[in-house]
Amino acid sequence: MNLLEELKNVDPKTPGNWPWLIKISAFIAIFLGVLVLGAIADWQGQWSTYKTAKEEESKLRETFLTKKKEAINLDIIKKQLIETQQSFGALLKQLPSKSEMDALLTDINQAGLGRGLQFDLFRPSAEAATGVFTEQPIAIRVTGNYDDLGKFTSDISQLPRIVTLNDITIAPVAGGLSMDATAKTYRYLDDDELAALKKAAKPGAKK
Repeated sequence: MNLLEELKNVDPKTPGNWPWLIKISAFIAIFLGVLVLGAIADWQGQWSTYKTAKEEESKLRETFLTKKKEAINLDIIKKQLIETQQSFGALLKQLPSKSEMDALLTDINQAGLGRGLQFDLFRPSAEAATGVFTEQPIAIRVTGNYDDLGKFTSDISQLPRIVTLNDITIAPVAGGLSMDATAKTYRYLDDDELAALKKAAKPGAKK
């Protein structure tokens, strides 16, 4: 009788009566089944741990790349800040201080006289504070020929201090042309003026 025929005659309710070959085979099968189930259970736990570790690694990698980009950008920002400060310092040097304003007004006047222009109006207005700077408009009217007016505007743009010409109108008059414009000069506020400005801007400050 072969193993297949013995299996057909086996009564599962009476394992004690099974042939020894069937008993040994059943024991091996059960043992292997227990090992497989244990391995599967252990593998599932390890797989869960592995997935968690991979997710954590991915997050750490993203954090590292983000920090790396921020570090690179920080170096660029620092460099740009230094360049901006240098440019700002150069522009600041083009702004007169309070004590230099009178000399600048004289320079504007001399620029016109040096081109043979006649000043019919030269009226500085009150300064207006804008942030850390002040702006002073000057209403001017000069008379002369076309070339001299053009050279005068060029001379104004080449002054060592910042002066702009705005609202320019030119009209013919007897003996040449008349130019009306608003020249604007700027200066930086000194420390005392900045302190007074900040104090006045505080809520509840006396006016």
